Amino acid sequence: MAMTGRTDWRKLAHMRNAILTDWLVRSEWSTWLRDPMTGDASARRYERLRGPSGNTVILMDAPPKICGSQSRFIDIAKHLTSLNLAAPQILNWDEELGILVLEDLGQSDFAIHMRSQPNSERDLYERAVDTLIALQSAPPPVGLTAMTPDVGTTMVDLAFEWAAIDQSADLQADIKSRIHALLARVDPTPGVLSLRDFHAENLVWRPDKIGLAQVGLLDFQDAFITHPTYDLASLLRDARRDVDPSFLDPLLQKMERSSGSIGPLKDAFHVMAVQRNLRILGIFQRLAHRDGKTGYLSLVPRVWAHLQSDLADPIFADLAPLIHRAFSRNKDNL
Repeated sequence: MAMTGRTDWRKLAHMRNAILTDWLVRSEWSTWLRDPMTGDASARRYERLRGPSGNTVILMDAPPKICGSQSRFIDIAKHLTSLNLAAPQILNWDEELGILVLEDLGQSDFAIHMRSQPNSERDLYERAVDTLIALQSAPPPVGLTAMTPDVGTTMVDLAFEWAAIDQSADLQADIKSRIHALLARVDPTPGVLSLRDFHAENLVWRPDKIGLAQVGLLDFQDAFITHPTYDLASLLRDARRDVDPSFLDPLLQKMERSSGSIGPLKDAFHVMAVQRNLRILGIFQRLAHRDGKTGYLSLVPRVWAHLQSDLADPIFADLAPLIHRAFSRNKDNL
């Protein structure tokens, strides 16, 4: 089933379920119960398999014709493990069918834990930044795409294609030129690994573990090379939950790891956040209007609010009015 055009997700799910059922019958998990889990914004789907003694594993269903090979996920998992970070062990991989069985890192992600224990929020976000510091302490794996100013600017094309109200070529060119200049200013030569979707629902809280192992890492197959604050922007400008805005400065100071000014780091954070959330606007609108996943529209107001918050920084004095002109349909950008 090709990537182009609108995918018949019901038909795809039916086909993939038959493939998974046949594969599982021939596996060591043939008698385990299957418990569907929430998927992500791609065609990947997940199930938790429960064994007779209560042990569990995660089944990842990643149709190769849509999701491509999962070899990058496996390579990144190995890299993370080498840094003593908690990535899932790969228990089985059928590359041809796009089926993986993964270690179950735990059933309570940050978002779930914070709903039941809201006072833990600051501590969990600090633990997440400890993970980022460890992640960025080593050279990234070779062969990953780097979000250079050229690449980062091209990545926002989705926003113009799917979310822009004013699609005039001159306006788009002006916005992209200014985004390119800002990216070149704060990160001309990106050099650290970013897991890219580093947010509360992709971080598993494991209080029974010690140190870095307390934070389980998920959904990192799209990892690339960018600025150290990119994943922090993903974490604090979360499309799915509101995060206390007062966390930004102390977490930037934690990442700075010195008594120096966080000014340059904060500028970079705002630029990464704007670039990322412009792209997300396009992704969510495409998911809704091309793929029929209209639930993502409920997240758009928060993404737009994040954009407005970051665009209020003086570094965007020239860019902010252009983005409002291109994308403001109403106060919620719906």
